Amino acid sequence: MQSDGKILEMRGISKAFHGVKALADVNLVVRAGEIHALVGENGAGKSTLMKVLSGVYPSGSFEGEIHFEGTPRRFKGIADSEALGIIIIHQELALVPLLSIAENIFLGNERARFGVVDWFAAFAATQELLKKVGLKESPATLITDLGVGKQQLVEIAKALSKKVKLLILDEPTASLNETDSDALLRLLLELKAHGIASILISHKLNEVAKVADSITVIRDGSTVRDFDCKSESVSEEAIIQCMVGREMADRYPKRTPAIGPVVFEVKGWRVHHAVHRDRLVVKGVSLHSRQGEIVGIAGLMGAGRTELAMSLFGRSYGHGISGEVWLDGKPCDVGSVGKAITNGLAYVTEDRKGYGLVLEEDIGHNIVLTNLGAVSRGGVVDEGKAFAVANDFRRRLRIRSSGVYQRVVNLSGGNQQKVVLSKWLFADPRVLILDEPTRGIDVGAKFEIYSIMTELAAQGKSIVMISSEMPELLGMCDRIYVMNEGRFVGELAAAEATQEKIMRAIVASGSR
Repeated sequence: MQSDGKILEMRGISKAFHGVKALADVNLVVRAGEIHALVGENGAGKSTLMKVLSGVYPSGSFEGEIHFEGTPRRFKGIADSEALGIIIIHQELALVPLLSIAENIFLGNERARFGVVDWFAAFAATQELLKKVGLKESPATLITDLGVGKQQLVEIAKALSKKVKLLILDEPTASLNETDSDALLRLLLELKAHGIASILISHKLNEVAKVADSITVIRDGSTVRDFDCKSESVSEEAIIQCMVGREMADRYPKRTPAIGPVVFEVKGWRVHHAVHRDRLVVKGVSLHSRQGEIVGIAGLMGAGRTELAMSLFGRSYGHGISGEVWLDGKPCDVGSVGKAITNGLAYVTEDRKGYGLVLEEDIGHNIVLTNLGAVSRGGVVDEGKAFAVANDFRRRLRIRSSGVYQRVVNLSGGNQQKVVLSKWLFADPRVLILDEPTRGIDVGAKFEIYSIMTELAAQGKSIVMISSEMPELLGMCDRIYVMNEGRFVGELAAAEATQEKIMRAIVASGSR
């Protein structure tokens, strides 16, 4: 450890991909026992910098120096950084669903005697680690039986098993509800009290403000500014201005709704769980949305919002589904995904990487997938027409890329989301269901997504928006349904809706 308290110093880090600079002379200093937030727009270079630090990009593949505990380091791979106590937890958790908590924690680092796994020692050690992160589950519990919040805590327990000194968390609360997010942030503060330093990458600036001792802002691959939260008052507005390079007076685009007749109507919709078929997850829900209207669905994680959306979109989730769907005053057949698309429905999934995109394909192929007939002749795709369509969407939605032939796996989260939106806009739907459309993307990219939504509503599209961020629903929606335990328990017009009223509806319904 250096005498000035620095546990990590990254100096002049530069990294290029195919001649394109991802990082340009970035500097980062983290002190022992502090929580250091790293913020910036999608594509700013945050994850690339952490991959440099953790050895995912080995020494020699970048320029600059890494000093850890006062000593220059050259990591050939992630095992080298982990051996020194630098542990990274990625946004996509690296847990094996059908293995137990204990098996996951010691996977690749097994407790063994004479070449045989000592399960007694592994389970005993796991119990101690689970106590430290506040989990009461048995070490034998399968990961698939845990919620995302508890899975995050298992990842941290796994890091503690490796004698972590510097914990890197990439968007750890992106998929968590408010309760689980608060629990995770409290744990970070406890780890800090025990001398463990953390680097927190997050787009949730209110969470950053709660726990960060210092903040580094990166924009376009370069360090823009460092904030010392202990010696200065740091506002969200100041951070945002550094992130996007401009002031953002309003988080949401100005909009004058022009709402027309009812376009989309659902009556008495019931859905049983896809695996546990005796369990009802959507319990007789009815809703409607009008032409040019943005309708929100609020609720806590597990309320049944995604199950509702997926079952409406071609019955792509669930079993024993019943109820009616009407479009423009007529019964609408949504019995398959193909029929739902043909009849004017589109669904932007909350899991863009798992269900929304073909990651190894390029931007162009992803965009035209939902409407191949429009770019085909005699059943054969016209590559020239497909290129023109994809390039037009790339320009209109401002997808930052080297071109339409760039693979989507290499895009930032915000740009991936724009590709998903482009794909469904090319299908020209009447009704667009958006499930967590801004999850895991920064404020600048969020504003662009909101602007696209505003433009679509102005064109007369009917939009249904699911979001766990209540300020987002209040800022964008004309009307909000509140969902809890598979039912709608409230409906609020934009003029009367508040976070308190939404939470009151949820709490009141849970106590019945």
